[in-house]
Amino acid sequence: MYLNAEKVLPKQLVREIQRYVDGVEVYIPKKSKTRFGWGERNGTRKQIAKRNQQIVAAFLRGESIPSLMDKYHLSYDSIRKIVSPYRKE
Repeated sequence: MYLNAEKVLPKQLVREIQRYVDGVEVYIPKKSKTRFGWGERNGTRKQIAKRNQQIVAAFLRGESIPSLMDKYHLSYDSIRKIVSPYRKE
């Protein structure tokens, strides 16, 4: 989202900023407290966690890794990483 600095900042601050960058767009990052982690804003992180839970549940019911690979379109190593805490050696 872009805002006109003259509409949201004090005039003195705008003049000070113009000393450094006059007439160009400047990105002001969010404060670290308000930053979202990867996939948190659009729900991707939750979707992957739900998918992984489904993979683990299927694995615990006896579904094989090759079957899970086909079902979820993931590599052997990806499935193995997801289910490894639940594997019986």
